[in-house]
Amino acid sequence: MPRGQKKYNDEFKNTIVELYNHGKSLAELSSEYGISKSTISGWLKKAKPINIDNKGTTITVAEYQAMLKKMARLEEENEILKKAMAIFAKE
Repeated sequence: MPRGQKKYNDEFKNTIVELYNHGKSLAELSSEYGISKSTISGWLKKAKPINIDNKGTTITVAEYQAMLKKMARLEEENEILKKAMAIFAKE
């Protein structure tokens, strides 16, 4: 981590996002909590809901990214298992 960079926990980030969603501006939050506007904007982007179907189901960008990462890992595990089955089938 670069020198001088702070690590904020998820609860704090969620609090800042909630404050923004309830009407506080980026400038107010930045000056009140000493956080750069770009940092807060990144948190807002990750917390932005995405509609995933017609039933009104939503997830956040962060949850979507986590699902993509998990899907890639599972696909890799699947390929490994397929190769292992092929090896054991030959024996």
